[in-house]
Amino acid sequence: MADYFDEMGWEPVALEDTQRHQTILMVRALLDNGYLPEEMFQGQQLAPPASKEVVRNLPERKPLPDDESCSICLKPNGELPDVFKVLPCSHEFHQSCILPWLNKTNSCPLCRYELKTDDPDYEERKKFRERQKQREEELEGLHNSMFG
Repeated sequence: MADYFDEMGWEPVALEDTQRHQTILMVRALLDNGYLPEEMFQGQQLAPPASKEVVRNLPERKPLPDDESCSICLKPNGELPDVFKVLPCSHEFHQSCILPWLNKTNSCPLCRYELKTDDPDYEERKKFRERQKQREEELEGLHNSMFG
């Protein structure tokens, strides 16, 4: 029989991260039960830069003559002999245009798709927001199935 973590697809918290994890759980419980205003934790911290490893491993491609211009610099392809970096959302930018952007923030400048970061606290908050959104969708689906 599989244990709880295997069933849920989770990994146990490492011993050295236990105290930080318990603090996060306590703050979440206070937020969920209305003891702390959510505004305290929203909009105060900018998104961190994209992970160095993720940026390093982005696929590259040579520009073609019929390509559109880069959405950041808006220069036609012939003017910059630069390679294109392809983000996971399939948007492409000149390497010299997108690398400074990704060194400041972790999102695509066009669609705001978020790349992984090296900041464990930000990644934890991102997972929490995704789980919260999923719970709201499940609750809405349950409500609609009962009263729809």
